[in-house]
Amino acid sequence: MAIAPDTSNTRDALEGAVDALKAAGVASPRLDAELLLAAATGRGRAELAANPEGGVPAAAARSFGEMVRRRLRREPVAYILGRKGFRHIELEVDRRVLVPRPETELLVELALELRPRRVLDMGTGSGAIALAIADELPGCEVVATDTSPAALEVARGNAERLGLAERVEFQQGMLPAAAPAGGGNGPAEPSVDLIVANLPYVAESEWSGLEPEVTEWEPREALLAGPDGLDVIRAAVAVAAPLAPSLALEVGAGQAPAVSELLFAAGFATVETRPDLAGVPRLVWGRR
Repeated sequence: MAIAPDTSNTRDALEGAVDALKAAGVASPRLDAELLLAAATGRGRAELAANPEGGVPAAAARSFGEMVRRRLRREPVAYILGRKGFRHIELEVDRRVLVPRPETELLVELALELRPRRVLDMGTGSGAIALAIADELPGCEVVATDTSPAALEVARGNAERLGLAERVEFQQGMLPAAAPAGGGNGPAEPSVDLIVANLPYVAESEWSGLEPEVTEWEPREALLAGPDGLDVIRAAVAVAAPLAPSLALEVGAGQAPAVSELLFAAGFATVETRPDLAGVPRLVWGRR
């Protein structure tokens, strides 16, 4: 089967790609084909739909064919395009970072609701959460950490490109280098008002059941977190709890009760869960 469209119009190019992607088991073949053809031709999806008989120049056809071949190998569309939209910003992404997902927007929405003065984003990856908060809360000071130097390189690049480099401070590690404020024998004051974190939470037993887009392309260290998927979250709660009166975590399906108990044990008096669009409890929020 020819993957690169040998025909000259949009309809035939799309239909050929959709058939190939569907046969390869891609979950959203038409959407993916439209996104790739839009990128190859420089036309919007609406323009392509409005003019199905429109021609596809030879150079664009070759580019589209190569993109489709990459997608057939189950490379995520975001990596093929090199970008992914997240709320009101567009992030550059590659295999050094996870592809930002819609459910992670719950953490940004919580920050918008609380309107903190200072936020810590733990495990920032591409910088999606930190940069979206900085973009939508101009008065908020944002600190973002990650243990991966490669991920921080991506995040800093996104901050520069979005004009937010002066608003977000990036540091390597789980926690910022600065210790909580306070001195003497008195209690330490929280160093931030809110901590948000999308940390690894995939259990080892779940790995083989995930889509190839995840297991073969996304950074394993940003996903796997021990036998029950909670190793990194446990460690993060233990060290981060003293730093803020409010801590919000993205969790996997079925993990909300266990993570809620972790937050109660860490001294958070009130713990709330919030569902994603599929109704799965996805955000666990503790506050004092």
